[in-house]
Amino acid sequence: MPEWLEAGFWGLLAGSALLIGAAVGFFVRVPRRVTASVMAFGAGVLLSAVSFELVDEAHEQGGLLPVAIGAAAGALLYTTANVLLARRGARHRKRSGGEQPSEREQPGSGNAIAVGALLDGVPESVVIGASLLAGGPVSLVTVIAVFLSNVPEGLSSAAGMRQAGRTRRYVFGLWTAIALISGAAALAGYTLLGGAPPEVLATITALAAGAILAMITDTMVPEAFADAHLLVGLITVLGFLVAFALSHA
Repeated sequence: MPEWLEAGFWGLLAGSALLIGAAVGFFVRVPRRVTASVMAFGAGVLLSAVSFELVDEAHEQGGLLPVAIGAAAGALLYTTANVLLARRGARHRKRSGGEQPSEREQPGSGNAIAVGALLDGVPESVVIGASLLAGGPVSLVTVIAVFLSNVPEGLSSAAGMRQAGRTRRYVFGLWTAIALISGAAALAGYTLLGGAPPEVLATITALAAGAILAMITDTMVPEAFADAHLLVGLITVLGFLVAFALSHA
């Protein structure tokens, strides 16, 4: 399989977990405590992947300065976009309770949630594609980490969308589109960054890492803490250790 096609395949595979989670969240009445626990586990998985795959790899490629600049820029860009989307109704896009506004309560919130979901997923997919640029196989740890974290994201968000009164067509149309865009983003990460100097690759990887870290704390941790309470720390550490074990297997 050509590497550019492989990049798209892995990105699509990781993004498809959003659709799987959405199906569970929309059709199955999952208790909120379970949803929050799964979200905490996914957050721990992503934290480990960011630490031991993305940031560590970026540091090896370009050193400390590109990592610091990229991570700070990624967090700033994500936070700025997230603030703008929150004002339009997307603040609680990953919440499974009644926090998401309906279109009647806040017109345009559905579009804002869709853009927010895209904002959350693109950085993860770009680094999946970029991981092939070293000439070796794709970073399976990153793919697995993104897949495992996407399931609770889709589950929690779809459950919240159902409670907000959004239709089945809207929910599954959104997550199908995001899964396809995830594949395209991974493909773009491979094709657009091919031939880039190591310092540029390091900066882009760190930028994605910074955006993912900001996303975890802004959207995943609040949902996890809302109902898992004192267990959230333990469950997050378990997710962290699972991803850590995979990266050192």
